[in-house]
Amino acid sequence: MTKAELIDLVADNTRISKAAATKAIDSFIGGVTRALKKGDKVTLVGFGTFSVSRRKARRGRNPKTGMEIKIPATKTPKFTAGKALKSAVK
Repeated sequence: MTKAELIDLVADNTRISKAAATKAIDSFIGGVTRALKKGDKVTLVGFGTFSVSRRKARRGRNPKTGMEIKIPATKTPKFTAGKALKSAVK
């Protein structure tokens, strides 16, 4: 499902305009992004949790040359599905 398809679904299910649905989806995405930037978790009970995962610095290999390289530490977004979502997908 694409963002456009999600907007259409939200607009149809809630009987609001596509413009309002777009604002709602964009607001949700922006809110989650801001919370993760601050290092907070976003928990939607039954759906899942958005959080930030830290990866340690490590060594890797350049597949083209085989030369060893240093991969710096980084933070990455993570989503963990909730119990209701897991059950619905089974």
